[in-house]
Amino acid sequence: MGKPDPFQEAESQRLISYFEDVEIGESLELGQHTFTREEVERFAEKFDPQPFHLSEDGAAKTFFKHQCASGWHTAAVFMKLFVAKLEELQRKATEEGLRPARLGPSPGFKDLKWIKPVYVGDTLLYSRIVTGKTESRSRPEWGLLHSDTLAHNQDGTLVFSFKATVFLERKPR
Repeated sequence: MGKPDPFQEAESQRLISYFEDVEIGESLELGQHTFTREEVERFAEKFDPQPFHLSEDGAAKTFFKHQCASGWHTAAVFMKLFVAKLEELQRKATEEGLRPARLGPSPGFKDLKWIKPVYVGDTLLYSRIVTGKTESRSRPEWGLLHSDTLAHNQDGTLVFSFKATVFLERKPR
């Protein structure tokens, strides 16, 4: 039996870390997603039917010149990847006999930015970086974890970001 991969071990540890153990600057890659024409149009038809999302022809007559994904689509993909990554890490921790710290609700986010268009065919890499921690005065068994959520396109250009806050379980006393 070989030595465990330290990156994998660190990744599992990050999720199971309680509030006290999380370090500012800690990062987590959430995954990547390619925005296909079909899904961009399907999302636009259901939720954001603006011409630059609905077709290449419609986009050609706008500021964007080419068909691009809705900003809300890029945000929805973040949530899908975030939940999938949490489920994966929780499963790995449970398989190792560890009890992951619980995440609570999010009291909100701020500074949502769609910095550059996400064009059909672009691939975004999503990540989260811990930027701060606040002890909860009203719920002593929880802390607030602050992070920057980022998405970079295939060229490494930042195209989407927001600042998030989520409750994270503290160590049992």
